[in-house]
Amino acid sequence: MAGERDPNRQVLKVSGADAVSFLQGLVTNDVARLSDGLVYAALLSPQGKYLADFFLVPDGRDILIDVHTDLAAPLLKRLTMYRLRADVTIAPVETRVTRGTGHAPATAFADPRHPALGWRAYGEDGTEPQIDWDALRVAHHVPETNIELIPDDSYILELNFEALNGVDFKKGCYVGQEVTARMKHKTQLRKGLARVSITGSAAPGTPIMAGDKPVGTLHSQSGNTALAYLRFDRATGTMTADGATLTFAPPAG
Repeated sequence: MAGERDPNRQVLKVSGADAVSFLQGLVTNDVARLSDGLVYAALLSPQGKYLADFFLVPDGRDILIDVHTDLAAPLLKRLTMYRLRADVTIAPVETRVTRGTGHAPATAFADPRHPALGWRAYGEDGTEPQIDWDALRVAHHVPETNIELIPDDSYILELNFEALNGVDFKKGCYVGQEVTARMKHKTQLRKGLARVSITGSAAPGTPIMAGDKPVGTLHSQSGNTALAYLRFDRATGTMTADGATLTFAPPAG
C-alpha cells in the first residue's frame, strides 16, 4: 500500500565502524533498539535543551536519520562537530519519506511514538498528503517540530517525550543527560504540554491567561482540541487565549 509523501523531511546517513557507538553517546534513546525498528530520539544541548528530534532508521550497516528539513543542516553541523576521530561519515541522502495509517507495505516501520500515527517508509513512492496528521497528533498529545518543539527552548520531558518512547533512562550518558535525569526524578513537573478543550480559535503562540495571570501558550489546534504549554499550578478552571476559552481535555480514547 502506498503512503503519503512527507514533504518536510530530510534524511541523513551515518556510516562507518563507529556509527552505533557515536550516536549512542549523543542521543536520548538507546540505539540498540534499532534491532526492533525505528527509534525516536532527540539531540540536546549540554544544558539539556532540545535541539532536534528525529527517527533513527536501520539501513544495513548504516543508520539513517529522518529529521525535519528545517533542522537537517543544524543537526548535520552539530553531529559533525561531535565526530572528532570517530570512524563515522555523516551526509544527506536523497531518500523519500512516506507515511500512512492502516495496512503497511512490507518495507515500512511502525511509528514508535503512538500506534495511531501508523507507519513510515523510506525510498518508496508516495501520494499527495490526505490524512489529517495534525488532528491525530493533537488527539494523542504528540508535539511537532518547530511548533511545540522549539530548538534551544524546550525541555523534552515537558513535551511528553517519555510517553512517546523518545528517551531511555537506563542507557547511560548522552549530551544533556544529567539535566534530563534531574527533571525525571523531580516529584512533579511544574510546566508542560497538555491537551485542552477549546471553544473559539486563536493563533498558535497566543498567550493563555487564567484571570489576569499568564499561564502558558497555545500551540496546535484541531477542531475543539488543542495542545498548550502550561504552568500547571496556575492553569486551573477556565482559561482564555485571545477570544477563545480553554479547559483541560480528557485523555484521548
